[in-house]
Formats: sequence, structure tokens, C-alpha cells
Amino acid sequence: MLSEGLRQEVKPHNIRTTIISPGAVQSELPQSVTEADVAAGIADFYEKFAIPADSFARMVAFAIQQPEDVDVNEILFRPTAQEL
Repeated sequence: MLSEGLRQEVKPHNIRTTIISPGAVQSELPQSVTEADVAAGIADFYEKFAIPADSFARMVAFAIQQPEDVDVNEILFRPTAQEL
């Protein structure tokens, strides 16, 4: 709702907003988990499924490259192998 409110607020200024919700993307996230049992599970999950960060960058580029009359409100993407 926050993003939709922002979209409506900035619409008169021709500013577009996009929510990008990725699945597992290679990043420093697994190293930031401090609880040992959770960290092990996340590290294993990311090792198996995480896609390169440039996949996320391509989603950003896709949203930005749309014509001015197109507002990509949301992008939800997951690694092909990711089940959850």
C-alpha cells in the first residue's frame, strides 16, 4: 500500500514507481544472519538457489526502459529452481 500511495502522489510529476520482489539473489544477506541454526539453513538455501545479482539488475532495467506511458507497478521473480 505504501508504494501504491507513493505512485498516486507522484503521478502528476510523471514519476513512476515499481516494487521489485526477488527470490534468492546472491548477496551478503546470508552472512548477516546471527542466529547459527538459521544462518546455516539460509546459507544452504542461497548456495543451492541464489541467482546472480545481475538478474536483479535486469529487472530494474526492464522497469526503467518501458515507455513513459507504461508504469510497471510490481515485478515478482524467483530463481527457476527455487520452490518457495
